[in-house]
Amino acid sequence: MAAKQAERQLVEIFGHAPRDHSSAARTFWQLNACPFIGKECTKFDHTRTICYGTCSVTNAEQEVVICPNRLYENNYEAIRKVGSDVFGDIPFMLFNEYVRIVASGNHQMDCLVALGHNSGKEVKISQLSMDWVIAHIRNQQLVEYVGIEVQSIDITGNYRDAWYAARDMRDSIPASGHGLNWANVHKRLIPQIIRKSLVYSKSLLVKNGLHFIVPEPVYQRFEAIIGANIPLVDRPGKEVIVVHTYDIGPRVEQGRMRRLVLNRELMFDLNEFSKRFISGPNLPPGIALDDKIRSILAVS
Repeated sequence: MAAKQAERQLVEIFGHAPRDHSSAARTFWQLNACPFIGKECTKFDHTRTICYGTCSVTNAEQEVVICPNRLYENNYEAIRKVGSDVFGDIPFMLFNEYVRIVASGNHQMDCLVALGHNSGKEVKISQLSMDWVIAHIRNQQLVEYVGIEVQSIDITGNYRDAWYAARDMRDSIPASGHGLNWANVHKRLIPQIIRKSLVYSKSLLVKNGLHFIVPEPVYQRFEAIIGANIPLVDRPGKEVIVVHTYDIGPRVEQGRMRRLVLNRELMFDLNEFSKRFISGPNLPPGIALDDKIRSILAVS
């Protein structure tokens, strides 16, 4: 007999456990505020009247981040890490910090400036919107920059009953009815990574290719498509994708928030990644398609 699938649960709401009734946790509920970006949460229902604030959920035995803002904890630490990895020990600032320094008359800076979510604005060219760009500025000159893509996973289904039980601080929270839109991995997420990586690889000012920040369970779905045995490279470059996967850390006492934990860092060639997506090792054989159509039509 097949093992019973684990019930799906909400893991974090407004940054805290659903059963966290502490004043710290309930303040974020009352404010409809995201503790990771310090602003109003963006996860509203379709009527824009209920702010759900759901950061992460379970899928089978895994805990999965479903909101990219969850990946920005500790003042965008994951973004800052990329800046440090690529450019070394150079002062890092968000766009508003940069504007204040320029306005003060300091034009001889050697610094990193992040353009992206809540920092200036996203860089858009043609129909592509780059999540983050970290620019190295020296004496008012753009010296170099690196791109960062941040992805979580979209949710499907309905978790309203579980959410209301958490909101009302009931003793029992029912299982959630949510699902996860894994089809988006091959429909949207992988094609976006390839297209944006190609753009960065053609830039005259990019020496270090696209960095990809993603929850570990989501990247495992990438591996199910491109194969987990993709050859790795040992140094970054214009045509290298650098993947940073994150998990949610251990559970904590009430009133506190779980930390984001770096799980893996991988580097591989963009061309190899693209080739595997198109012709990939895990594509079904043609005969499987033949047999499927025969079975639908009940013919031989």
